[in-house]
Amino acid sequence: MASSQRNGQARTTNRSRTTNSRGQYYVQGNVVRKLDVTREIERQPQKRVSNTARKNREKARHMNAGYVAFLCMALIATGIILVNYIGLQSDITNSVQHISVLESELNDLKLANDEEYSRITSSVDLEEIKRIAIQELGMQYAEEGQVVTFASENSDYVKQMADIPQ
Repeated sequence: MASSQRNGQARTTNRSRTTNSRGQYYVQGNVVRKLDVTREIERQPQKRVSNTARKNREKARHMNAGYVAFLCMALIATGIILVNYIGLQSDITNSVQHISVLESELNDLKLANDEEYSRITSSVDLEEIKRIAIQELGMQYAEEGQVVTFASENSDYVKQMADIPQ
């Protein structure tokens, strides 16, 4: 049968041909484009919805007072949370700006302190201090035997608890 269809024998289809006044053919059938889709949609039968589905849809359309109150409370709570969040963000931004101002001030003070320390150390004349200590105050260099060393756990300082023996 397949070979007979290949040989050019016509197949039966669900089409019919009609001619208009000019002699042109119009093809009608299931493969023809539908020009007026709205009429086709109106002709299709409506699907029946079960009673429970219809009742559920009606309930979903209507909101009762409790549900509306719940939604209003949720909206108010969300608004309060958002306002507090924005306030906290603003506080954090202000704190960060204040910290940067304080850090800048600290850096300026450190720089001023270092400059003052350099000025003081450069103005000190060690030879003049040595001269005043020896001539005016009567200080002398330590001789051998006068220097006493102590063993200490901490090398930072030694605390004197009693007089040093001669």
